Amino acid sequence: MRAGPSQEEIRKHNLGTLLRHVHLGGPTSRAELTSLMGLNRSTIMALTADLTAAGLVREELPKDTGRAGRPSLVVRPESSRVYVLAFDVGVDRLAAARVGLGGVILDRRVALRQRGSFDLAQVIAILAGFARQMLRKTRPDTVCVGAAAAFCGAVRKSDGVVRTGPNIGLEETPFGEQLSGKLALGLPVVVGNDANLGALAEHTRGVGLGCRDLIYLHGDVGIGGGIIAGGQLLGGFAGYGGEVGHIVVNPGGRPCGCGSRGCLEAEVGERALMEHAGRGAGEIVGRDGVRAVVDAADRGDVVAQEALHGVGSWLGLGVANLVNVFNPEMVIFGGTLREMYLGSAAQVRSQINVATLAATREGLRLRTSGLGDDAPLMGAAELAFGQVLADPLDALARRTS
Repeated sequence: MRAGPSQEEIRKHNLGTLLRHVHLGGPTSRAELTSLMGLNRSTIMALTADLTAAGLVREELPKDTGRAGRPSLVVRPESSRVYVLAFDVGVDRLAAARVGLGGVILDRRVALRQRGSFDLAQVIAILAGFARQMLRKTRPDTVCVGAAAAFCGAVRKSDGVVRTGPNIGLEETPFGEQLSGKLALGLPVVVGNDANLGALAEHTRGVGLGCRDLIYLHGDVGIGGGIIAGGQLLGGFAGYGGEVGHIVVNPGGRPCGCGSRGCLEAEVGERALMEHAGRGAGEIVGRDGVRAVVDAADRGDVVAQEALHGVGSWLGLGVANLVNVFNPEMVIFGGTLREMYLGSAAQVRSQINVATLAATREGLRLRTSGLGDDAPLMGAAELAFGQVLADPLDALARRTS
């Protein structure tokens, strides 16, 4: 017969739960924490005292509440002292940020990357350089408690190896290990798929806050997806769950970088839109290129309108398939898909109405990303905070020692 959890295990769990409430919910009064956690006031007081002594939170009197009686102290995350490093590797964009406890971006750097061959050493050097620039600006009393990267490829859960990045020509690359070595901070760099981490960010801090079942679709050159089911990120057996860009919507259709034909990303991705809109070599590409097509359609350009409507129909069919399988409450369009969806919402909704079961689309909400281009970056930050939220005092003690 298995023994129940020890007092120390219960305390560790409660410390992590309280810190998570403050990290995700912002400044929270002791009274609210008592209600949220179902614990008595003295226990909450002891937990906040431990976290305050460790420098993870601080307590202060609230602003004038207008109520009689002694006000409950407010617990705030020590955002300026405890932070993580977050990175985002896209097809043509690199980003790094120092993110404080509570999800506050304290510092950030962004660089555009030339498309073509992916120079791994150069990318790692740029990101490590960004990190060093940001770290030089920190106070001596600050502490970095984690590091994570969002990557535009399929990432193995067990070791963070990028198995394949079809839109950048990368395979079997221990990206996290190499970036960690270059940073030389004594921290592992956890790696996750950019769309999965975008889903995590939208669920915890974006337009999907409070939504337990959602699908986040991320457009870069290709299409990625992240699925939150029952409040948890659906990672799959080895971590490759959510590769919705490679569901086939048009058998025998346009060739895809994965080797198949008619995949969602082949029919809906940036290349398809640009070609349908008659934008050839030498034209603007990336986010600016997609926005240029959407703007042209808004101004009455018939070719651009037809391109958007055609891509929107395939996008709607892909979403319809996902709605039938997962019955989400919300589908969120991020990255370049934000602009594509806004320019073809009627076609997307029409396909959903035709190709889904009425029961699965009841209450379905279609939304654009609340975090914009920062969604994968903020998801990486949440991944990096994982250890300190699971065991706050131990994780902090190991970093400060």
